[in-house]
Amino acid sequence: MHRAETADHVMQTLTFSNLSKAYGGVPALADVSLTLTAGRVHALMGENGAGKSTLIRTIAGVVRADSVTVTRDGTDLPLHDARDAHDAGFRFIHQELNIVPQVTVAENILLGHDLPRRLGLAVNWPEVRRRARGALAALGATHIDVAALAGDLPAGDKMMMKIASALVAADGARADLYVFDEPTAALTGAESEMLFTVIDRLRAQGAAILYVSHRMDEVLRICDDITVLRDGRHVSTHAIAETSKDEIIQAMTGRDLADSYPHRREGHGSGTVVSLRNACTANLSGLTFDLSPGEILGVSGLTEAGQTRLLRMFMGLAAITSGDATFDDAPLPRDPAAAWARGIAYIPRERRESALCLEMPIRSNILLPHLHAHGVFARIGRERRDARAMADKVHLKSNGPEQPVGQLSGGNQQKVVFARALLGDPALLLLDEPTRGVDIGAKFEIYSLVRELSARGCAVILTSSDLPEVLGMCDRILVLHDGHQAHLLDRAGLTSAKLLSYFYAAREAG
Repeated sequence: MHRAETADHVMQTLTFSNLSKAYGGVPALADVSLTLTAGRVHALMGENGAGKSTLIRTIAGVVRADSVTVTRDGTDLPLHDARDAHDAGFRFIHQELNIVPQVTVAENILLGHDLPRRLGLAVNWPEVRRRARGALAALGATHIDVAALAGDLPAGDKMMMKIASALVAADGARADLYVFDEPTAALTGAESEMLFTVIDRLRAQGAAILYVSHRMDEVLRICDDITVLRDGRHVSTHAIAETSKDEIIQAMTGRDLADSYPHRREGHGSGTVVSLRNACTANLSGLTFDLSPGEILGVSGLTEAGQTRLLRMFMGLAAITSGDATFDDAPLPRDPAAAWARGIAYIPRERRESALCLEMPIRSNILLPHLHAHGVFARIGRERRDARAMADKVHLKSNGPEQPVGQLSGGNQQKVVFARALLGDPALLLLDEPTRGVDIGAKFEIYSLVRELSARGCAVILTSSDLPEVLGMCDRILVLHDGHQAHLLDRAGLTSAKLLSYFYAAREAG
């Protein structure tokens, strides 16, 4: 029964029963059932590898389930491919920003829709842009130019564009289900509030909403119900009003997990790993600080204040134009290959765009910047041993080192990037939003790895929009404003509110 046959029907419940999917004999989902209700926001939570991504891809028709029964108000629905999902009125906003960067925002928003035409022939571009502006206006994102190239947008605007694409009406049909997969991972606080307003509107219109997020406070605030998966199996379903944060964490992890960070080591090693004196690049200025072995330096500020640009400077991707900047008593590397060879490891914020070769195996992805250490000829046995050792170290869930990275969950893909960084036993680790889109259990594992490296004398520079993360992990915090060093703060005595006040004080001073 396709969407056209039920245009006048207002859905009440949508049920996915006995959903199972295995890869290579390893179950990703085992007999999972989920019921979504019109006018309610249903959270889906679980640790990385719990099966959330597989469940979403199955609902989207991208992955064919080994078994599943889908019913809308008791009537069976076909779900064999993505067309069936679209015809059923399912709309998806995925975590990964899969866009077409070379075309305009308006064209990206209408991807997958029939473009309006004049007399059935030429594309009606004014109408395309009008529809795109209308979808963005529904989000409150009227500042985005629909004629701009999508690839030129900052990460938050790209996510708003993807959300608008799911909201744009192509044929007047209303959607029954909206699936949001980590939608706020790339959004600022103000952009997240815009999104929550849209979700409230969709809920009031009677749509069912499946909301996937690792951000517990968001889930408790905007969701009505919650289902937890663990190791591909259904653990629990409750009304949000009938559960608690501690109970959700217990269901996700199977253990009690304190809402804290690993113990901070006392003191730092002697010497200086990094030394900057009024260092400037084309987009950064006034950088003055030293970094000791084992010290963790947080880099914070308002969105796009220069956090990523600072990390890229250490990778040789931005030349020093004035001042002094050294790593290990020598000038900064001139390119990424030299940076990795000298013991600088980098974890970028966009793993799919900037860190991973999705069609290549785990082994190749982990070894990519370290091949010089393996000699001229590849030694597959050694590569596999190294890859397995690092996979074990980061608790990677996979079918082995030859599994393509694209088959892994988002959190396990992040662990592959961490395994690569740790393999070279770095002297300086650069972390750009390292726990973005990572569940609470995996976050603690990542924090523990960072603490372990710090204890061994590795200096760390960490950027994060999560202020509790910055305060919980860092020894000092560098505040940037518009690429300029505004403050260098000691962690002791700082609160999230106090740190945020420094961000706005820097903006007012600038």
